[in-house]
Amino acid sequence: MAEFTLPANSVVKEGKSVKADPNAKNIKRFVIYRYDPASGENPRTDSYEVDLDKCGPMVLDALLKIKGEMDATLSLRRSCREGICGSCSMNIDGQNTLACTKAIDEIEGDVAIYPLPHQRVVKDLVSDLTNFYAQHASVEPWMKTDSPTPPDRERLQSKADRAKLDGLYECILCACCSTSCPSYWWNSDRYLGPAALLTAYRWIVDSRDEATGERLDQLEDPFKLYRCHTIMNCTTVCPKGLNPAKAIAETKKLMVKRRM
Repeated sequence: MAEFTLPANSVVKEGKSVKADPNAKNIKRFVIYRYDPASGENPRTDSYEVDLDKCGPMVLDALLKIKGEMDATLSLRRSCREGICGSCSMNIDGQNTLACTKAIDEIEGDVAIYPLPHQRVVKDLVSDLTNFYAQHASVEPWMKTDSPTPPDRERLQSKADRAKLDGLYECILCACCSTSCPSYWWNSDRYLGPAALLTAYRWIVDSRDEATGERLDQLEDPFKLYRCHTIMNCTTVCPKGLNPAKAIAETKKLMVKRRM
C-alpha cells in the first residue's frame, strides 16, 4: 500500500500562545502562520489573543497591534490601509483577500491567517511575488502605437470605448486571484495567471492601442492563456470586485474571431 506523507521539514507545528490581558472582555484569537526559511525550523502557527475593545475593526489593525504590542518578530506587508496598494494580501479564514479591508467581525471563531498559497514564503506572511510581477511585465502593460503622437493633445477615445476599460484598469496587483487559481498553482512557470491576463485584455480592448494583433500573437500559446479552465476562483476572491475570468474568456473569443 502506498503511503503519502509531507516531508518532515514541511509539517506545520503548533507554536506559542500569547494571552490577552485577563481583564479584557472582548477577546478574539488570531492563529498566524510563522516561518523563517533561514532558521531551518519547521513552519508553525502562533496564536495571539487580542482585546478587540482596544483594536481597530480590520484584520490588518489586529496584525499591527500584534506586531506593535505583542510580537515584534511578525513579518507582513502593508502600506495604504485603504484597499488601494494590494500590499497586505494574504489568506484569511481560508480565502485570499486584503487584510486592510477584511473586517474582523465577518469571521466566526478564531481568525486563521496564512500567506498567499502556493508561493515561496520569504518570511511569515510575506510571499515571494517575483514571478507574478515578471508575468505582469511580460504582457507589456503600456500603450503601444505606431502612429505619431498628436502634437497638441492627448490621444482621444469615445465615451463608449472608455467604458470598455471599466472593470479592467482597477487591478491593484494584489495577486489574490492568481494565487487562488489551481491552474496557476500547477503551471505558474508557463500560465500567466488571471491578473496578468486581465491586464493584457485591458490593453487589447483599448481603442488607442495599436498592437492588438501583436498582443494576441503573444498569448497564442497552449499554456499562457489556455490553461484557464474557468473555475472562477479568481473572480470570487478579487477584493476590487473585478472579473478576470470574463476577461480571459473574452480574449479567447478574440482569438477565435480573428481566425474566422
